Amino acid sequence: MRKYFILIVFSWVRIGLAQELNCKVTINADQIQTSDRSVFKDMERSFAAFLNSRKWTNDVFKNYERINCTLFVNISQMPSIGNFIASAQIVAARPVYNTNYETVLLNFADREFEFEYIESQPMEYNDNTYINNLTSMLAYYAYTILAIDYDSFSEMGGSPYVQKMLQVVNNAQSSIHPGWVALSNNRSRYALVDNMNNPQMADLRKNTYKYHRLALDAFDKNPDQGRDQILDVLKTVKKVWNTFPTAVLIVTFFDSKANELTNIFSDGNLNVRREAYDILSQLDPKRNIYQKIIGN
Repeated sequence: MRKYFILIVFSWVRIGLAQELNCKVTINADQIQTSDRSVFKDMERSFAAFLNSRKWTNDVFKNYERINCTLFVNISQMPSIGNFIASAQIVAARPVYNTNYETVLLNFADREFEFEYIESQPMEYNDNTYINNLTSMLAYYAYTILAIDYDSFSEMGGSPYVQKMLQVVNNAQSSIHPGWVALSNNRSRYALVDNMNNPQMADLRKNTYKYHRLALDAFDKNPDQGRDQILDVLKTVKKVWNTFPTAVLIVTFFDSKANELTNIFSDGNLNVRREAYDILSQLDPKRNIYQKIIGN
Protein backbone atom coordinates (compact mmCIF):
# COMPACT_ATOMS: atom_id res chain seq x y z
CA MET A 1 0.00 0.00 0.00
CA ARG A 2 1.15 3.49 -0.79
CA LYS A 3 -0.13 4.93 2.48
CA TYR A 4 -1.93 3.56 5.52
CA PHE A 5 -5.68 3.99 5.47
CA ILE A 6 -8.50 3.47 7.95
CA LEU A 7 -11.43 2.26 5.89
CA ILE A 8 -15.04 2.04 6.93
CA VAL A 9 -17.25 -0.51 5.25
CA PHE A 10 -19.84 1.79 3.71
CA SER A 11 -17.18 3.92 2.00
CA TRP A 12 -15.07 1.10 0.57
CA VAL A 13 -16.79 0.90 -2.82
CA ARG A 14 -16.57 4.65 -3.48
CA ILE A 15 -12.95 4.85 -2.38
CA GLY A 16 -12.01 1.70 -4.27
CA LEU A 17 -13.11 3.32 -7.51
CA ALA A 18 -10.85 6.34 -7.09
CA GLN A 19 -8.10 6.42 -9.68
CA GLU A 20 -4.49 7.39 -8.98
CA LEU A 21 -3.96 10.42 -11.20
CA ASN A 22 -5.55 13.84 -11.31
CA CYS A 23 -3.97 15.13 -14.51
CA LYS A 24 -4.82 18.38 -16.27
CA VAL A 25 -4.04 18.19 -19.99
CA THR A 26 -3.44 21.25 -22.14
CA ILE A 27 -2.90 21.09 -25.91
CA ASN A 28 -1.32 24.14 -27.56
CA ALA A 29 -1.73 24.03 -31.34
CA ASP A 30 -1.30 27.72 -32.13
CA GLN A 31 1.39 26.91 -34.70
CA ILE A 32 -0.91 24.64 -36.71
CA GLN A 33 -2.83 26.14 -39.60
CA THR A 34 -6.14 24.33 -39.87
CA SER A 35 -9.77 25.34 -40.02
CA ASP A 36 -10.88 22.43 -37.85
CA ARG A 37 -9.75 23.24 -34.29
CA SER A 38 -12.13 20.81 -32.60
CA VAL A 39 -9.62 17.97 -32.82
CA PHE A 40 -7.36 19.69 -30.29
CA LYS A 41 -10.09 20.01 -27.66
CA ASP A 42 -10.97 16.40 -28.34
CA MET A 43 -7.30 15.52 -27.72
CA GLU A 44 -7.38 17.24 -24.34
CA ARG A 45 -10.46 15.32 -23.27
CA SER A 46 -9.19 11.97 -24.58
CA PHE A 47 -5.69 12.30 -23.11
CA ALA A 48 -7.10 13.34 -19.72
CA ALA A 49 -9.65 10.51 -19.72
CA PHE A 50 -6.97 7.97 -20.58
CA LEU A 51 -4.71 9.13 -17.73
CA ASN A 52 -7.35 9.81 -15.09
CA SER A 53 -9.93 7.08 -15.67
CA ARG A 54 -7.60 4.09 -15.90
CA LYS A 55 -6.46 2.13 -12.82
CA TRP A 56 -2.66 2.03 -12.97
CA THR A 57 -2.05 0.21 -9.66
CA ASN A 58 -3.74 -2.32 -7.40
CA ASP A 59 -3.69 0.10 -4.47
CA VAL A 60 -6.62 1.99 -3.02
CA PHE A 61 -6.55 5.78 -3.33
CA LYS A 62 -8.94 8.19 -1.69
CA ASN A 63 -10.03 11.04 -3.93
CA TYR A 64 -7.88 13.58 -2.10
CA GLU A 65 -4.83 11.30 -2.44
CA ARG A 66 -4.85 11.34 -6.23
CA ILE A 67 -1.58 12.65 -7.63
CA ASN A 68 -1.85 16.14 -9.07
CA CYS A 69 -0.06 16.41 -12.39
CA THR A 70 -0.13 18.30 -15.67
CA LEU A 71 0.63 17.39 -19.24
CA PHE A 72 1.28 20.32 -21.58
CA VAL A 73 1.62 19.35 -25.24
CA ASN A 74 2.93 21.94 -27.68
CA ILE A 75 2.21 20.83 -31.25
CA SER A 76 4.66 22.35 -33.71
CA GLN A 77 3.87 20.46 -36.92
CA MET A 78 1.10 18.47 -38.56
CA PRO A 79 2.85 16.79 -41.53
CA SER A 80 -0.40 15.13 -42.60
CA ILE A 81 -3.93 14.73 -41.29
CA GLY A 82 -3.78 12.79 -38.03
CA ASN A 83 0.02 13.01 -37.62
CA PHE A 84 1.53 15.41 -35.11
CA ILE A 85 5.03 16.45 -34.08
CA ALA A 86 5.13 18.01 -30.62
CA SER A 87 7.01 18.51 -27.40
CA ALA A 88 5.56 17.84 -23.97
CA GLN A 89 6.12 19.00 -20.41
CA ILE A 90 5.13 16.59 -17.66
CA VAL A 91 4.86 17.95 -14.11
CA ALA A 92 3.73 16.12 -10.97
CA ALA A 93 3.50 17.26 -7.38
CA ARG A 94 2.67 15.96 -3.95
CA PRO A 95 1.55 17.72 -0.76
CA VAL A 96 3.96 18.32 2.11
CA TYR A 97 2.60 17.09 5.43
CA ASN A 98 1.14 19.66 7.83
CA THR A 99 1.22 22.42 5.20
CA ASN A 100 -0.80 23.77 2.29
CA TYR A 101 2.29 23.49 0.12
CA GLU A 102 2.78 21.14 -2.82
CA THR A 103 6.30 20.18 -3.82
CA VAL A 104 7.18 19.36 -7.42
CA LEU A 105 8.18 15.71 -7.80
CA LEU A 106 8.76 15.69 -11.54
CA ASN A 107 9.35 18.33 -14.19
CA PHE A 108 10.34 16.57 -17.39
CA ALA A 109 10.55 17.87 -20.94
CA ASP A 110 9.94 15.41 -23.78
CA ARG A 111 11.08 16.99 -27.04
CA GLU A 112 10.18 13.92 -29.11
CA PHE A 113 6.44 13.65 -28.51
CA GLU A 114 5.28 12.37 -31.90
CA PHE A 115 1.92 10.69 -32.34
CA GLU A 116 -1.06 9.89 -34.56
CA TYR A 117 -4.52 10.96 -33.53
CA ILE A 118 -7.91 10.97 -35.22
CA GLU A 119 -10.79 12.75 -33.51
CA SER A 120 -12.87 10.45 -31.28
CA GLN A 121 -10.57 7.51 -31.87
CA PRO A 122 -10.49 4.88 -29.08
CA MET A 123 -7.43 5.08 -26.83
CA GLU A 124 -6.24 1.48 -26.83
CA TYR A 125 -3.43 0.29 -24.59
CA ASN A 126 -2.07 -3.00 -23.26
CA ASP A 127 0.86 -3.39 -20.87
CA ASN A 128 2.05 -6.44 -22.77
CA THR A 129 2.28 -5.08 -26.29
CA TYR A 130 2.91 -1.94 -28.34
CA ILE A 131 -0.31 -0.73 -29.96
CA ASN A 132 0.51 2.87 -30.85
CA ASN A 133 2.94 5.60 -29.89
CA LEU A 134 0.43 7.89 -28.21
CA THR A 135 -0.95 5.51 -25.61
CA SER A 136 2.50 4.06 -24.98
CA MET A 137 3.85 7.54 -24.20
CA LEU A 138 0.90 8.38 -21.95
CA ALA A 139 1.21 5.07 -20.09
CA TYR A 140 4.96 5.59 -19.75
CA TYR A 141 4.42 8.94 -18.05
CA ALA A 142 1.63 7.60 -15.84
CA TYR A 143 4.07 4.99 -14.54
CA THR A 144 6.85 7.58 -14.24
CA ILE A 145 4.66 9.78 -12.04
CA LEU A 146 3.68 6.79 -9.92
CA ALA A 147 7.28 5.63 -9.57
CA ILE A 148 8.51 8.98 -8.29
CA ASP A 149 5.49 9.51 -6.05
CA TYR A 150 5.85 6.09 -4.43
CA ASP A 151 9.61 6.64 -4.05
CA SER A 152 8.80 9.79 -2.06
CA PHE A 153 6.77 7.83 0.52
CA SER A 154 9.06 4.81 0.99
CA GLU A 155 12.64 4.12 -0.01
CA MET A 156 12.63 2.67 -3.56
CA GLY A 157 8.86 2.21 -3.18
CA GLY A 158 8.33 3.03 -6.84
CA SER A 159 10.31 0.05 -8.13
CA PRO A 160 7.25 -1.84 -9.49
CA TYR A 161 6.40 1.20 -11.62
CA VAL A 162 9.97 1.63 -12.82
CA GLN A 163 9.63 -1.92 -14.10
CA LYS A 164 6.37 -0.93 -15.78
CA MET A 165 8.17 2.01 -17.43
CA LEU A 166 10.84 -0.39 -18.63
CA GLN A 167 8.19 -2.75 -20.00
CA VAL A 168 6.62 0.08 -22.01
CA VAL A 169 10.03 1.01 -23.42
CA ASN A 170 10.88 -2.58 -24.30
CA ASN A 171 7.52 -3.03 -26.05
CA ALA A 172 8.15 0.14 -28.06
CA GLN A 173 11.50 -0.95 -29.50
CA SER A 174 9.76 -1.73 -32.79
CA SER A 175 8.37 1.82 -33.02
CA ILE A 176 9.54 4.12 -35.79
CA HIS A 177 9.09 7.11 -33.47
CA PRO A 178 11.99 8.68 -31.54
CA GLY A 179 12.57 8.56 -27.80
CA TRP A 180 12.40 4.83 -27.18
CA VAL A 181 15.83 3.53 -28.16
CA ALA A 182 19.24 3.62 -26.53
CA LEU A 183 21.75 6.26 -27.61
CA SER A 184 19.09 8.45 -29.29
CA ASN A 185 19.83 11.27 -26.86
CA ASN A 186 20.58 11.53 -23.16
CA ARG A 187 17.23 13.17 -22.30
CA SER A 188 14.88 10.69 -23.92
CA ARG A 189 12.27 8.41 -22.40
CA TYR A 190 14.75 5.58 -22.75
CA ALA A 191 17.43 7.55 -20.92
CA LEU A 192 15.10 8.43 -18.04
CA VAL A 193 14.03 4.86 -17.28
CA ASP A 194 17.59 3.65 -17.84
CA ASN A 195 18.75 6.06 -15.11
CA MET A 196 15.94 5.03 -12.77
CA ASN A 197 16.71 1.34 -13.28
CA ASN A 198 20.50 1.71 -12.98
CA PRO A 199 21.85 0.27 -9.67
CA GLN A 200 24.75 2.76 -9.83
CA MET A 201 22.20 5.59 -9.64
CA ALA A 202 20.00 4.01 -6.98
CA ASP A 203 21.03 6.66 -4.47
CA LEU A 204 19.22 9.27 -6.56
CA ARG A 205 15.97 7.39 -6.06
CA LYS A 206 16.72 6.84 -2.37
CA ASN A 207 17.18 10.60 -2.15
CA THR A 208 13.56 11.01 -3.21
CA TYR A 209 12.43 9.42 0.06
CA LYS A 210 14.98 11.25 2.20
CA TYR A 211 14.21 14.61 0.62
CA HIS A 212 10.42 14.37 0.80
CA ARG A 213 9.44 12.04 3.63
CA LEU A 214 12.29 12.64 6.05
CA ALA A 215 13.13 16.29 5.35
CA LEU A 216 10.19 18.18 3.83
CA ASP A 217 7.40 16.36 5.67
CA ALA A 218 9.05 17.22 9.00
CA PHE A 219 10.47 20.59 7.98
CA ASP A 220 7.94 22.64 9.93
CA LYS A 221 9.01 20.92 13.18
CA ASN A 222 12.78 21.27 12.70
CA PRO A 223 13.87 23.39 9.72
CA ASP A 224 17.58 23.19 10.53
CA GLN A 225 17.51 19.41 10.64
CA GLY A 226 15.57 19.40 7.38
CA ARG A 227 18.23 21.59 5.73
CA ASP A 228 20.96 19.27 6.98
CA GLN A 229 19.17 16.28 5.46
CA ILE A 230 18.63 18.05 2.15
CA LEU A 231 22.29 19.09 2.12
CA ASP A 232 23.14 15.38 2.48
CA VAL A 233 20.86 14.74 -0.51
CA LEU A 234 22.83 17.28 -2.54
CA LYS A 235 26.11 15.64 -1.52
CA THR A 236 24.76 12.31 -2.76
CA VAL A 237 23.66 13.89 -6.04
CA LYS A 238 27.19 15.25 -6.43
CA LYS A 239 28.70 11.78 -5.95
CA VAL A 240 26.51 10.36 -8.70
CA TRP A 241 27.18 13.43 -10.88
CA ASN A 242 30.92 12.78 -10.63
CA THR A 243 30.33 9.50 -12.49
CA PHE A 244 27.31 10.46 -14.61
CA PRO A 245 27.54 14.24 -15.20
CA THR A 246 24.96 14.27 -18.01
CA ALA A 247 22.41 11.97 -16.36
CA VAL A 248 18.87 13.06 -17.20
CA LEU A 249 17.71 12.07 -13.72
CA ILE A 250 20.02 14.72 -12.25
CA VAL A 251 18.86 17.30 -14.80
CA THR A 252 15.24 16.47 -13.93
CA PHE A 253 15.97 16.80 -10.21
CA PHE A 254 17.21 20.36 -10.62
CA ASP A 255 14.44 21.25 -13.09
CA SER A 256 11.98 20.13 -10.40
CA LYS A 257 13.68 21.52 -7.32
CA ALA A 258 15.76 24.60 -8.21
CA ASN A 259 13.31 27.18 -6.89
CA GLU A 260 12.46 25.12 -3.82
CA LEU A 261 16.12 24.52 -2.97
CA THR A 262 16.79 28.24 -3.28
CA ASN A 263 14.00 29.01 -0.84
CA ILE A 264 15.07 26.29 1.59
CA PHE A 265 18.69 27.42 1.76
CA SER A 266 17.99 31.15 1.77
CA ASP A 267 17.61 30.86 5.54
CA GLY A 268 19.32 28.97 8.34
CA ASN A 269 22.95 28.28 9.25
CA LEU A 270 25.32 30.26 7.03
CA ASN A 271 27.85 27.44 6.70
CA VAL A 272 25.12 25.05 5.54
CA ARG A 273 23.87 27.65 3.06
CA ARG A 274 27.34 28.22 1.63
CA GLU A 275 27.95 24.49 1.25
CA ALA A 276 24.61 24.06 -0.50
CA TYR A 277 25.36 27.01 -2.78
CA ASP A 278 28.76 25.58 -3.75
CA ILE A 279 27.19 22.26 -4.77
CA LEU A 280 24.24 23.81 -6.58
CA SER A 281 26.33 26.29 -8.54
CA GLN A 282 28.70 23.50 -9.59
CA LEU A 283 26.07 20.92 -10.60
CA ASP A 284 23.50 23.34 -12.03
CA PRO A 285 25.58 26.32 -13.20
CA LYS A 286 23.17 27.74 -15.78
CA ARG A 287 20.73 29.05 -13.17
CA ASN A 288 21.49 32.30 -11.41
CA ILE A 289 18.75 32.01 -8.77
CA TYR A 290 21.14 30.26 -6.38
CA GLN A 291 22.83 33.60 -5.73
CA LYS A 292 19.89 34.34 -3.42
CA ILE A 293 21.18 31.66 -1.05
CA ILE A 294 24.30 33.63 -0.16
CA GLY A 295 22.87 37.05 -0.91
CA ASN A 296 20.76 37.25 2.26
